[in-house]
Amino acid sequence: MPESTDLPGPAAHALRQATFQRFWSARVLSSISFQMLSVAIGWHIYALTESAYALGLVGLAQFLPMFVLTLVVGHVADRYDRRRIVATCQTLLALASAVFLAGTLGGWLNAPLIYALAACLGAARAFENPTVASLLPAVVPRAQLPRATALSTSATQTALIIGPAAGGLLYGVGPNLVYLLGILCFGCAAYLMGSLKLTSKPVPRAPVTLESVFSGIAFIRREPAILGALSLDLFAVLFGGAVSLMPIYARDILHAGPWGLGLLRSAPAIGALAGTLWFARHPMRKRPGLAMFGGVLVFGLATLVFGLSTWLPLSIVSLAALGAADVISVVVRSSLVQLRTPDEMLGRVSAVNALFIGTSNQLGEFESGITAGWWGARPAVLIGGACTIAIALLWMRLFPALRTMRSLEAER
Repeated sequence: MPESTDLPGPAAHALRQATFQRFWSARVLSSISFQMLSVAIGWHIYALTESAYALGLVGLAQFLPMFVLTLVVGHVADRYDRRRIVATCQTLLALASAVFLAGTLGGWLNAPLIYALAACLGAARAFENPTVASLLPAVVPRAQLPRATALSTSATQTALIIGPAAGGLLYGVGPNLVYLLGILCFGCAAYLMGSLKLTSKPVPRAPVTLESVFSGIAFIRREPAILGALSLDLFAVLFGGAVSLMPIYARDILHAGPWGLGLLRSAPAIGALAGTLWFARHPMRKRPGLAMFGGVLVFGLATLVFGLSTWLPLSIVSLAALGAADVISVVVRSSLVQLRTPDEMLGRVSAVNALFIGTSNQLGEFESGITAGWWGARPAVLIGGACTIAIALLWMRLFPALRTMRSLEAER
C-alpha cells in the first residue's frame, strides 16, 4: 500500500498510519484469495454438473453456517480479542484452500466435497466479516472513521478487481495455482491481522446469555434508519444479484471462457472502487438516505441491462455501473452501523449486518440459481432487476427516517 496519497487531510492521515496499512493490506489479501476461490469454485462446479441449481447450492452451502452462527459470532466479537478471531478465521481459510489443492492434485475434488468446503468457507467468513467490521473503530480515531470506512471498502473492491481476473486467468492455466495462491494470501493476511496494535482496549469478557446474543437485533429494531438501510440492501441484492449466474453467461451466452468469467466478476468491483475512492475524498455529508435510494435504483437498472446484453463489453460496463451504485449502499450502511452503535455492542450489531450481507449475497446466489433452473438465466436476471427497482420505491415509503436522514451521525 503506498505511503503517499493525494487524499486530503484526515483521509491521508488515516492512510499513513502503520496499523491502518496493515489492516488494509490484510483485507486486500484475504479478499483476493476469497474471490479467486469463488471463481474457481463456480467454474469447477458448473463444469462438473452443467447445472444452474448446483451454482445455487454453492451459495446456499456458504449461507447456512453464516445464518446459524451469526448471533453467537457477534457476542464472541464483543468479548474476545478481535485480532485473534480474524487471524484464526484466515488460517482456517488457508487450510480449506489446502484441501482444494490436495483434492485437485489427487483427482478427488467432486461436487459433494465442493459443497462441504463451501460450507467451511461460509463458517469462517461468518466469524471474519463482522469481526473485521467491528475492529476498524479500534484501528483509527472516531473522527476519521467515515473516510477509513471508505478506504477499507476500497480494499475489498481492489481485491474484487484483482481476485476474479487473477482467478479466471490462473484457473485457465491450472486450478492448482488458484489454490496455492489462496494458501499464501490467507496466511499473510492472518499474520498481518494478528500483529495489529489497537487504539482501544478489549471489552471485559462476560458470559453468553440469550439477552446478550439477541441484543444486536433489538438495537437495530430501535433504530429505523439502520433497519431501513440494512433491509433495503438485503432485498435489493437478494433479488438483483447475478453473480452466481456469471459462469452461465460467460460460457453459454457471451462465449468468453474462464478469462471472460474473471472479467465479469471483476467488473462490479471496478465501478465500486471508483465509488469508494470518491467517497474517501468526498465524504457523504448531505442526504445519505436519498443517495442510497438512488444507488439502489441505478443498481436495478444496470442489472436489467446486463440481463439483456449479449456483448461482452456492454456486459462489463453494466456490471461496473452496478458496482458503483452498490458502493453507495455499502458506505451508508457501514457508516450508520459504526457511527450510531455503542462500542460495547458493535460486534453484535456488525454480526447482524453481516447476516444481512450474507443473506443477500449467498442466499441471493441460491435464489438466482433456482430461478435460472426454472426459467433460464436471462429471465432470472431480468426478474431480479425489476424486483430491485420495486423494492427501492417501496422502501422509500416504508422507512421515512432513512429517506429524510440528513447525516450519517446520530440526529438529536
